[in-house]
Amino acid sequence: MTLPLDALRAQFADRLQENVSLAGYCTAHTGGAAKVMITVGDSTQLAEAAQFLWQQSIPFITLGSGSNVLFSDHGLDAVLLLNRAKAIRIEDASDHPTVWAESGANLGSIARQAALRGLSGLEWASTIPGTLGGAVYGNAGAYGSDMSKTLVMAEILHRSMGRVSWTAGQMEYAYRSSILKRQTGVGVILSAVLTVSRGNVEEIQAKMAELSEKRRQSQPPGASMGSMFKNPVGDYAGRLIEAAGLKGTRIGGAEISRVHGNFFVNDGTASASDIYRLIVLVQKTVHEKFGIDLELEVEPLGSWQEE
Repeated sequence: MTLPLDALRAQFADRLQENVSLAGYCTAHTGGAAKVMITVGDSTQLAEAAQFLWQQSIPFITLGSGSNVLFSDHGLDAVLLLNRAKAIRIEDASDHPTVWAESGANLGSIARQAALRGLSGLEWASTIPGTLGGAVYGNAGAYGSDMSKTLVMAEILHRSMGRVSWTAGQMEYAYRSSILKRQTGVGVILSAVLTVSRGNVEEIQAKMAELSEKRRQSQPPGASMGSMFKNPVGDYAGRLIEAAGLKGTRIGGAEISRVHGNFFVNDGTASASDIYRLIVLVQKTVHEKFGIDLELEVEPLGSWQEE
């Protein structure tokens, strides 16, 4: 589509950039160009930008760390809202401490700041490279916990309801999913409150170090998007991919990791198309061999008609 550039330039001035390479804004290090990228520095700017774009019927995508997305080589016709709202506030004066943070705050940073105050419950989150907004949106989880067990309240700007505060129950969480993820484009996460409990600083930090080392040993280094597929009920995507004989398979500069079959690694030369073709190959092969349809955890964004 044709974006109304004059109106966007007038509204966002020096916060707007044009024809920005997406490869620098996602952990896959691939993708074409975003026609327009707008940077928001706090949750107020995020809400104002989203409201303006909705009013003008301009499509947009909100991006945090880009750790769970795959941008097309054809780029992005929508506006990219780059979320740099990172404020964190710890409330530990009462018997029920909580952590509030804006949606662009790094999840690991939130966990580490809580740990320094002797607050436990976010150790699982310390190894996740994404932002709080992405975690709330996709029900991120690791090591036996996830956002559905951690979220107290999310402040959301909803396209039809305005500003609302939703509990974990209202987010209608499922495995790596939420009502916002299933109904794309209806809401923008502004901030969230997380539950924590009092603990011992040294014990909390030791647990975080243990989980970090566990992740380092079980997951490959290099440019990837984390887990590519959701685990099917009663099984693991990585096990199925390995059983299908696909570990180490390459297309162009993209490889199915030899360390963990559910990770695709970019050797520095991969295109988004290389990764996407590996996705299709894995889904086809696993279905043929085991009758199981692997569902993506990563979100492909942009146009893929020619892939």
